[in-house]
Amino acid sequence: MLVSQSNDEIIQKDRNSVWHHLTQHKDLDVNDPFIVAEGKGMIVKDTTGKEYLDATSGGVWSVNVGYGRESIANSVADQLTKMCYYSGIGGTIPGALFADLLIKKMPELSRVYYSNSGSEANEKGYKMVRQLSHIEGNGSKHKIIYRHRDYHGTTIGALSSSGQSERREDYGPFAPGFAEFCHANCFRCPFGKKYGECNIECAHDLERVILEEGPESVASVVLEPITAGGGIIVPVEEYYPIIQSICKKYDVLLHIDEVVCGFGRTGEWFGYQNYDMQPDIVTMAKGLASGYAAISCTVTNENIFNRFKSNPDNKMSYFRDISTFGGCAGGHAAAIENLAIIERENLVENSQKIGEYLLDKLKGLRDKHEFVGDARGKGLLAGIELIKNSDTNEPAHEHYAIKIANYCKKKGILIGRTNRSIPANNNTICLTPALIAGRSEIDTIVHTLDEALENIHPLP
Repeated sequence: MLVSQSNDEIIQKDRNSVWHHLTQHKDLDVNDPFIVAEGKGMIVKDTTGKEYLDATSGGVWSVNVGYGRESIANSVADQLTKMCYYSGIGGTIPGALFADLLIKKMPELSRVYYSNSGSEANEKGYKMVRQLSHIEGNGSKHKIIYRHRDYHGTTIGALSSSGQSERREDYGPFAPGFAEFCHANCFRCPFGKKYGECNIECAHDLERVILEEGPESVASVVLEPITAGGGIIVPVEEYYPIIQSICKKYDVLLHIDEVVCGFGRTGEWFGYQNYDMQPDIVTMAKGLASGYAAISCTVTNENIFNRFKSNPDNKMSYFRDISTFGGCAGGHAAAIENLAIIERENLVENSQKIGEYLLDKLKGLRDKHEFVGDARGKGLLAGIELIKNSDTNEPAHEHYAIKIANYCKKKGILIGRTNRSIPANNNTICLTPALIAGRSEIDTIVHTLDEALENIHPLP
C-alpha cells in the first residue's frame, strides 16, 4: 500500500534512488525530476499538482485509450486474484481468449506468441527466422535486413537491427548478420529525387542490399510500417508492394514491427493495413494494453508455425524459446479489455478522422512558419520537421526541438521529439495523443505549438 508523502519527500527519494530512462542525470542535480502522480483521459498531473495535456500517450506512445480506465484496472485485478500467472509452457484462459480476438483483426495470420516488451517480441521474430535457417538448411540463410531510421528495440539484438546510429553508439559490438538499406523519407530523399518523378528507389534499395549480402543468406526484412521515433516517416503507397515483391522474389520473410503503429494509432488496426501488403510476422506492444500491463506479441502465419513441427523426430526442431512474463495473465486480461474499449468507442475510426484534422493543422504550421520544413503523419501519429533555412531545408539543430518541447511543457502541453537518434536529424516534433483525442484537444496542442514556433527561432 502506498503511503502518502509530500512532494519534497518524493522528489528526494526519486533523486536518490531512481535511474531514469534517456536522461542525463547531471541535469537533475539542479532540476527536479518530472514525476507523474495521476492521469485521467488525456490529462496527467505531476506531484506539484500541475496539470498537462499529454500529446505523447505516456511519453513513449503507449496509452492509446487514455488514462484512468477503471474497466481495464478491474479486469486485471480480477484476473490476478483468480490466476495471476502460469508460464507459456501451459496457458491461461485470457491468453487463449485474447489470441483468438487478435487474429480476427489480422487476416492470414494465425499464431500468437506472448512476451513482455517490444524489444523482446522482435527478438522472438529474429530467433524464429534464424532457427528455421538451421532446421531447414545449414544456417546460412540467416541475415536480417532493416531500414535506416527505423527502431526495433533496446536489447543488443534489437539494436543490431535498428537504423539509428546515436541509439546504437557505445553499445557495440553488435550481433552479426544484420544489414541496412535506405530510409523512405521523401522530404530528404537519399537519391535526390522528387516523388512523382522517381522510381521509388528507396524501396528498390532493398534488392540492392539483398544482392550485396547474397540472396541465399537473407532470411527476413524487418520494418516499421511507418517510421516512428526516427522522424514520423510515412512511405508512399507504392512502397510496400515493391518491398513485398522483392521479398517474394528472394524467398525473404516480411516482418512488420507494429510496436508503435498497432492498435489504431495510424487509423487502421495495424499500420501495415494502410498498405497493399501481407506480412509473415507482426510484432506489437505499447498500445496492445495501453500501458496498463506489460505485454507484447509476435504473431505469425500458419506456415511459419507449421515449419516448427514438421520434423518431431528431431528433438531440437521446435521453437525452443520462453518468455517468463509472457505468462502473466494480467497482461492478457488488460489486452482483452483494451481491445474492447477500442471497438466499443470506435477509436480506430476516431484516430483516422482526428488524425486527418491534426495533419491539416500541422500543414498550416508548415505554411505559416519558415522554420517548419515538412508536416507528415497517418492517423494520430504525426509530426513536423524543423529546419534552419527554407531555401536549403537544412535541418534545425536538436537544441531547437528541445526548446520547442520545453516551451510547450511550461504551457502545460507534453509533446515528443526525435531524441538522440539520427545525427543532424533529431529535428522532428512528434505528436501521438491518445486515440480518444477530439478536435478541442488537437486545437489546444497545435495552438501551443504555433505559439512556441512564433516565439522561438533556431540559431543561425
